[in-house]
Amino acid sequence: MSGTTDKVKGTANEAIGKAKQGVGEAVGSDRLQGEGAVQEVKGKGQKAVGDAKEATKDAINKAAAAANKNL
Repeated sequence: MSGTTDKVKGTANEAIGKAKQGVGEAVGSDRLQGEGAVQEVKGKGQKAVGDAKEATKDAINKAAAAANKNL
C-alpha cells in the first residue's frame, strides 16, 4: 500500500471508531465503546505508517536527486 492509501484508511478507521464510541455511549454498550476505541487507535497507527512511508519516499527521492546532480 502507498502512504496515501494508509493515511486514507487510517482516517476512515479513526472516524468509524469515534462513531462507534459515541453510539456505544448513547446506548450504554461498553463493548461497542471498546471496539470503537480499538478501531480509532488502529486508524491512528495506519496514519502514522502512511506518514513514515511518505517520509521515506521523500528522503530516497532527495538522495537520488543529489546523486544525479553529482554525475
